[in-house]
Amino acid sequence: MKVKLHELIEDMEVIMIRHTSVDIPPGTCYGQSDVPVRDTFPQEAEQTKRNLKSYEPFDAVYCSPLTRTRMLAEYCGYPEPIFDDRIKEINFGDWEMQPPEKIYPPTSEWLENYMNIPTPNGEDFPVFYRRVAGFLDELRTKDFRRVAVFSHGGGLLCAGLYVGMFGEKEAWNNLVGFGGIQRIEL
Repeated sequence: MKVKLHELIEDMEVIMIRHTSVDIPPGTCYGQSDVPVRDTFPQEAEQTKRNLKSYEPFDAVYCSPLTRTRMLAEYCGYPEPIFDDRIKEINFGDWEMQPPEKIYPPTSEWLENYMNIPTPNGEDFPVFYRRVAGFLDELRTKDFRRVAVFSHGGGLLCAGLYVGMFGEKEAWNNLVGFGGIQRIEL
């Protein structure tokens, strides 16, 4: 019996973990700004750590270099992950650290047409998507069975789009909550 090569290749399970909640005024656009976590971090991180246990062990652990993801990775028992800038949050440019009333076009308008409305002096969503997709493309070349990736809401959305979990129109309805986990297969 002949076995085809693609039948021998197993899927890689990628466990994407979103950082815990942040300590900034509600509605503030923060993207790549290195903002502090809330004082509820220990409780939120403990819940994430418990939820992550069912997926362990990992062949590799990757992490965005921003503080909010590094803290969660360390709390979950991964003090020395592989840092990768490609899994940072989107750079919102002029919108960074601005309250909703100072953002134009309004955030609600951007969310409805995020693939076509650029962020002023920031990163357009299609560019952001290609950055995260490049990370996932490279990950596919590794000989791993299960990987953890500590990232951000936008990064998890890009990963979901990448594997076809949802389409562009439904993406924001699938945003994983703070400290949440999204499982994808490559």
